[in-house]
Amino acid sequence: MKINKIDYKDSNKSYSILIGNNIYSVLSSKIKSLCPRTRKVALIFDKGLPYSYKSKIIKNLKNFDVHVYNFNANEKTKSIKSVILFLEKLLYKNFNRSDLIIGIGGGITLDFSGFVASIFKRGINFISVPTTLLSQVDAAIGGKTGVNSKFGKNLIGSFFQPKLVLSDTSFLKSLKKKEMICGYAEILKHAVIKDRNFFNWLKLNTKYIFSYHSKKLVYAIQKSCNIKLHFVNKDVNEKNVRMILNFGHTFAHAIEVKNNYSKNMTHGEAVLSGMILATKLSVIKKVCNKKTLNELIEIYRNNSLIYLIKKYDSAKDIKKLIPYLKNDKKNDDEKINFILLNKIGKTTQPNKYKISVKELKSKLKFFNRY
Repeated sequence: MKINKIDYKDSNKSYSILIGNNIYSVLSSKIKSLCPRTRKVALIFDKGLPYSYKSKIIKNLKNFDVHVYNFNANEKTKSIKSVILFLEKLLYKNFNRSDLIIGIGGGITLDFSGFVASIFKRGINFISVPTTLLSQVDAAIGGKTGVNSKFGKNLIGSFFQPKLVLSDTSFLKSLKKKEMICGYAEILKHAVIKDRNFFNWLKLNTKYIFSYHSKKLVYAIQKSCNIKLHFVNKDVNEKNVRMILNFGHTFAHAIEVKNNYSKNMTHGEAVLSGMILATKLSVIKKVCNKKTLNELIEIYRNNSLIYLIKKYDSAKDIKKLIPYLKNDKKNDDEKINFILLNKIGKTTQPNKYKISVKELKSKLKFFNRY
């Protein structure tokens, strides 16, 4: 059993990210070494996770007092109401700060369980076991936790690092292509913002990611994690350079809110649409050339993702997003804060392009040209 390890360390916390195939069996021994006083373990499973995976994890933790909770993970249940209900369950079962919460599922489950862990008695031990490609390359890394409100996505949250992240690629075999696309969106984003060579690798190997090629998946996940950690290490609390990771997300979050977090437009699909819109805006603002935009569009076309460009391809479509763009949590001084693209592997610096609603409306007609 080969385990790839990435060590994360900042001024306050250090932990490891383990990546490999069929590595869940090390979970029990890791808990004993990382959380030696833990007796009770709350397993927050994504309700949609196949029973065979759940049973393997429960069996692996037979030496602990295990409490199993199935979370109906969706953007509507990812709420402060759900958090309070779960906190009361932990209090009823007499959990204390030396015990442990393990979040097992996709990004919604990990955001939720991490936030619960961060505020339960001001912080309980937390381990993240991401089971989707998206969560393995994004949600499980960096310590951002949170829930939604009616005003927008992830507006209530905290920064809280886990004791361990365990990314087992065997879980990915249960995913449909739509769910794999969600994770691929973040992998592609990481390449676009930081690594031209990785982008070139994706041009040739994206098809293997979608066909669940184990070695290619492990490489893509590890590469993507390292890029994300590059930014997280420099800016743990997202005050500056870490905001570069939001490339495409300003548009993406607006798309999600507008669609009322519908399953018809997943987070990853929204990010893929958002990256194209952000790159078009980059061309319009003359910080990026059209060749770069076309190169990005080509990778969509070659992997049957072109439908995500066509969904928001007109000024009329983009105009409908503006009311939701105004509520983005990264905004300042009533201006929309965008990360734009210079070229593949390099973005503009955070807070450099704050665009007013009036200016954005004046640019809408130019989106149709690209």
